[in-house]
Amino acid sequence: MQTTIEKSAGMGAVINDGITTFRVWAPNADKIFVTGDFNDWNETNFPLESEQNGYWSGVTSDAQEGHEYKYLIHNGAHKFFRNDPYAFELTNSNGNTIIRSLDFDWEGDAFEMHDWNKLVIYELHVGTFNRKEADQVGTFEDVIEKLPYLRDLGINCIELLPVAEFAGGISWGYNPAHPFAIEQDYGGPEGLAKLVKEAHKAGIAIIMDVVYNHFGPSDVDLWRFDGWSENDKGGIYFYNDHRSTTPWGDTRPDYGRQEVRQYLRDNALMWIEKYHCDGLRLDATSYIRYEGGGLGEDKAIDEGNQMMREINLELQTKYPKVLTIAEDLKGDEFVTNGIAYGGVGYGAQWDSHFVHPVREVLQDTHDDSRDLQKIVDALEYTYSGNVFKRVVYTESHDEVANGKARVPEEIQPGDAESEFAKRRAVLGIVLTLTAPGIPMLFQGQEFIEDEYFQDTEQLDWNKEERFSGIRQLVSDVIKLRTGTSGGANGLNGQHLDVIHFNPETKILAFKRGGSEEEEALIILNFRNQEYLDYGIGMDNNHDWKLRINADWKGYDADFSDLEVNDLKLEEQETDGRPFTGKFNIPGYGALVYTAVKN
Repeated sequence: MQTTIEKSAGMGAVINDGITTFRVWAPNADKIFVTGDFNDWNETNFPLESEQNGYWSGVTSDAQEGHEYKYLIHNGAHKFFRNDPYAFELTNSNGNTIIRSLDFDWEGDAFEMHDWNKLVIYELHVGTFNRKEADQVGTFEDVIEKLPYLRDLGINCIELLPVAEFAGGISWGYNPAHPFAIEQDYGGPEGLAKLVKEAHKAGIAIIMDVVYNHFGPSDVDLWRFDGWSENDKGGIYFYNDHRSTTPWGDTRPDYGRQEVRQYLRDNALMWIEKYHCDGLRLDATSYIRYEGGGLGEDKAIDEGNQMMREINLELQTKYPKVLTIAEDLKGDEFVTNGIAYGGVGYGAQWDSHFVHPVREVLQDTHDDSRDLQKIVDALEYTYSGNVFKRVVYTESHDEVANGKARVPEEIQPGDAESEFAKRRAVLGIVLTLTAPGIPMLFQGQEFIEDEYFQDTEQLDWNKEERFSGIRQLVSDVIKLRTGTSGGANGLNGQHLDVIHFNPETKILAFKRGGSEEEEALIILNFRNQEYLDYGIGMDNNHDWKLRINADWKGYDADFSDLEVNDLKLEEQETDGRPFTGKFNIPGYGALVYTAVKN
């Protein structure tokens, strides 16, 4: 054992030139030992030294990459074996810490995520996305296998549900037991690094979902880590009063402790620096901001806002292209306002003002009562003066579980493959992909997956074969949205103009793009009635090229054979505008045109 070797910086087990430094925060410990493979699990021969500030450290040349270990913490007459809070890998969620350096061969990876206004996000769950057998958990390798599929679909950004080590092998991931470790059943650190590397080679960014509003609640070695607690609560990493309570356990981190904020900051940086992730999505940020998630006269947690500001500021300073997304769902632009203006500084937030009203309108069983004003309001809503400060979607892991189903199943329960269900689900997808905002799809949405999300059920890839035409439609719209197919860069801009809104006919038309952009015209029919030569007023005497007819029979046999063509305008006033376009519009149809300037 060597005790005179110079200590390296950092927390956890840090290897430098064959020397391993162990450093841990345990302010209430009387003494701490490291026990593991390297010393035959001896409980007394490797003591750590107190640094007088609650931290303990020690160095050795015996402990090396791959060795298993634990801390043995003494608090009075009590002893506690604890995994390292900064463990990059564990044998399993209640096993041993493994010394890891995370020095991967990135093969010169210099990938940069697309500009945020050109992103299309695909949210997926590693354990179910491409699971091979019902009794097997999906892995990072299984996701890699589908990267060519996602690239061909047009996806340029994947958002992974949390992959931090959780209890057991099957979970949504929102019960992190060890925030720095990677779930072994998914493939561990090597598996995640390989997925990121291969995704970048395919031109696809990776956003990591992280959970900072609570830990666990099971298999959490942070609980009473050094033996201290108050009020029968969780000790140094957690609030020890009423603020500890969350809907997911009594384990809200104590944001008031600088050491805990540093812990979460270090975790955020790990995903970006060690795993080359391109962004973070923070789960349930309203429970970081408020004791009860922001309901009624709920009390704010100012320290939680401070923690999020610290993370966002450091990421923006060091990595300005990194996108942080808040799942806040309170419709509060304070979340995305800049830090200099008193906000929290997120790049974007999931938009409850889009998903909820749009789903409500799509699921309404009666055409006459379908409220188009809700669609207009959903289109026009913005945060912090920027349409790309919001993520828009009709399906996410939350929206298709916990008693809620996929959109087609909600439209026609028990008959999600019916004509009505498919048409209105497609209507919602086209609206999402053409609306102002960063659009997001949930796994399988592109082929009308109808099963509600369960972490025990694999995605039904047979539907991808049966509904390959709808998948092709979604791909066509995505590629128009991202600019891959060209001609519609107005979809990447701030401009929105609702040019036609008829509550009786249920026809809605809006333009994206201004005079300096390639304009796109989107026409949506929320009634099961086709219209011939339907007049819509236009300001400019452009011709318009049909790019997408979402109800084309070539996409699905149940769709319409109504002839829809390119458009030339008539010099006749409609809707208070000097020109009129005459359109054939299928029932529940969605048409996308791009301007052809004369």
